[in-house]
Amino acid sequence: GPPRIPFAMGGKEFPSDIRVVQHASPPGSFEVPWQEFNGYWECVDQWGNVWRRLEGFTKGEVYKGVIQDGWDLLDTYEFPRMDEPRIYEAMQGECQAFKAQGYYVLGMTGWPFGVARYMRGMENFLADTVIEKNMVMLLLEKVAAVLEREIICMADNGVDGILTGEDWGTQDRLLVSPACWREMFKPHFIRLCNVAHERGLTVWFHSCGYIRDVLEDWVEAGIDVCQFDQPELHGIDYLSENFRGRMNFWCPVDVQRTLQTRDAGKIEAAARNYVEKLGCYGGGFIAGYYRGNEALGLEARWQEVAGRAFMKYGDPAPIRCSR
Repeated sequence: GPPRIPFAMGGKEFPSDIRVVQHASPPGSFEVPWQEFNGYWECVDQWGNVWRRLEGFTKGEVYKGVIQDGWDLLDTYEFPRMDEPRIYEAMQGECQAFKAQGYYVLGMTGWPFGVARYMRGMENFLADTVIEKNMVMLLLEKVAAVLEREIICMADNGVDGILTGEDWGTQDRLLVSPACWREMFKPHFIRLCNVAHERGLTVWFHSCGYIRDVLEDWVEAGIDVCQFDQPELHGIDYLSENFRGRMNFWCPVDVQRTLQTRDAGKIEAAARNYVEKLGCYGGGFIAGYYRGNEALGLEARWQEVAGRAFMKYGDPAPIRCSR
């Protein structure tokens, strides 16, 4: 029963109760920052995957995974050393400073499927779940071990929770069958959530696409907050009826279905609907703001309509609940 919903929007006009921190590059990191070439941008992430994009403002996608050319490359691959104390020194200071200002601090980390599918390349990895199952399980185990050490170190250096994510869905289904997800990926959700919870951290998890078939599993595994940019893909009524009081949802107004209407009335009504149906029963909704207006092809003013509506309807006391 908080007096208002949490805000996690940001910018000059809209408030945020959270701050996000990252550690420095670990020993063994392959990281190379974005560079512009003739007609494209390219970078290398800390795992050794080459990313490309066509413009200067979107995230892009992996162009070449570090072990994409063959599973034999895993034999000699050296994983980044996420447990090196010195890479957390600046993070520790940031955490202390943000907490002194009253912010809730999240540490950025990866998650096994997201890392593994980048390392092998998406098409390869999805095929691997069928024809190279043992190798997939081995890779997921190795990645999870690295992430486990990272989570422990972030807890030791002052974060309140971890922020991670994996895009698990198309517009109408999971990328793998629910049975495959439960067999191969759910154990690592449980493992890493347990590691976080044992150290007093919450787990905030981003995912794009349709994931309704495994959302109950995410609750069981220990995900505390789902960050959805397309909450209406799952249905606000469905989320409220099935998960209110059991899961927290951090969302902007839906970036595909509602913001794209450029209709201020519809955008404000959607924001109010989220607050009233998800932001009650002891909490449950966190107001978000999608930070890529250019990528959406939208003028910023439409998200400003949403932000003002979240503040208008999310700050009364007590929050009204629609049943």
